[in-house]
Amino acid sequence: MLRLQKFLAQCGVASRRGAESLIQEGRVTVNGETVRQMGVQIDENNDRIAVDGVLVEPEKKMVYVLLNKPVGYVTTVSDDKGRNTVMDLVAEIPVRIYPVGRLDYDTEGLLLMTNDGDLTYRITHPKNNIEKTYVAEVTGNISMNTLLQLRNGVYLDGVKTSPAKVEVIGATRYGTKLEITIHEGKNRQVRRMFESVGCIVKRLKRTREAGLTLGHVPLGHWRKLTEAEVNMLKKIGTNKKSSAQVSRERFGRANQKKRK
Repeated sequence: MLRLQKFLAQCGVASRRGAESLIQEGRVTVNGETVRQMGVQIDENNDRIAVDGVLVEPEKKMVYVLLNKPVGYVTTVSDDKGRNTVMDLVAEIPVRIYPVGRLDYDTEGLLLMTNDGDLTYRITHPKNNIEKTYVAEVTGNISMNTLLQLRNGVYLDGVKTSPAKVEVIGATRYGTKLEITIHEGKNRQVRRMFESVGCIVKRLKRTREAGLTLGHVPLGHWRKLTEAEVNMLKKIGTNKKSSAQVSRERFGRANQKKRK
């Protein structure tokens, strides 16, 4: 038995979160009956699952791709405004794959794509704190105080961002080139963080995510991940301690200190 949303993710229909949205929208049927509630268990060997009336089956082959996305492409499967999507850049891949998370229209760089819904869930779930590194070319005064503000976290929509790793790595015709690493995924977060300290991002490029680097993949091109890289990604979230374990360990350490 398997949860319906996990089955849909394994079929490459969408990420697990995307599958939950499909279920809530009433687009998924099990043996002809529409299912809207979460957590429904299905028999993947005998039940007939359909999305928008089309039967779905688990992908027999998983594909994992690292794309160097150019500016001017949206990170969606389709776009109602008629803009180019990242799907146009991987059209020659015979298996349907999907973006892992987002990369803004006006941001270039590393974007993972796959039909492995479970892996997409691991990488994009906030609890796993996946680090993403960007190179930003900005205008404005980058003082030590500015760096400290960014490193300590700034307020966006009344909520303070987590501390970031920020270093000056050079100068450009725009002003300053910096490397910034975050593990959150707020909308246009890096640009808004710089705007909050009086700087404007003129160019933004993601160079690293989840331990993978962009390397020498040409702009607009992609490469398949190696087996070692895929295995590394599949370990995400598997070694984390539960909150109960952490609490027990803290309680134990506190008692040890008291006894000393």
